[in-house]
Amino acid sequence: MAIYALLDFDTLQKYDISIKDFCLTAKGLKAKILQYRDKNSSLEEKKQRLLEIKKHWKKPLIINDTLELLPFADGIHIGQEDLQHLCEKYNLSDFELIYALRNGKWKMEKGKFKFLSSSLSTLHSKFIVGLSTHNKEEILKANKLPLNYIGLGAYRPTSTKETPNILGKKIIELIKYSYHPVAVIGGVKIYDKIPSKFKVVGSDICRLTSIRLKKKKIFKKK
Repeated sequence: MAIYALLDFDTLQKYDISIKDFCLTAKGLKAKILQYRDKNSSLEEKKQRLLEIKKHWKKPLIINDTLELLPFADGIHIGQEDLQHLCEKYNLSDFELIYALRNGKWKMEKGKFKFLSSSLSTLHSKFIVGLSTHNKEEILKANKLPLNYIGLGAYRPTSTKETPNILGKKIIELIKYSYHPVAVIGGVKIYDKIPSKFKVVGSDICRLTSIRLKKKKIFKKK
């Protein structure tokens, strides 16, 4: 089970941690993937921070929801509500939308994201696409979509977003229904042992980074 690091910018600010220090800790933990999530900044601010992340992170980099940032990343993670909204906005089925995102069937035109019309064919995947799921029904629907992985949770309550549906140990049984690799999300800690492909760790990496930096300052004073 590998660590999938969640760089939530609001949480970094809460802990007074730089992007560089978060990335260093994630690398030290041998994380395989990093996701950048930022719900409150402008598009230009997100772009600049994403470029900053890329200076310190050379493994797969996923952006959260914002299609306009996809040209600067290796993939995108989408929530259930965002998937529905995007399908309605671009008049595509969920399968068509995810297929297009995976295979680069889109372009940026005058700063706007535009899907390209083309017949479906078997292509090598260019981008990683993940989808959040929260129950058996959503997992079974996701099985029919051309995803690279699903996020499943929440495992525990978390302060970074609303988590009304806490799965706890039920998550172990739900994982078995997925045809896709599973990344367990929501309140996951670094040393949790869960039988999934990935565990998504955010706040716990921030806490570890904060402790590391404080020890570093104490050592310098000595």
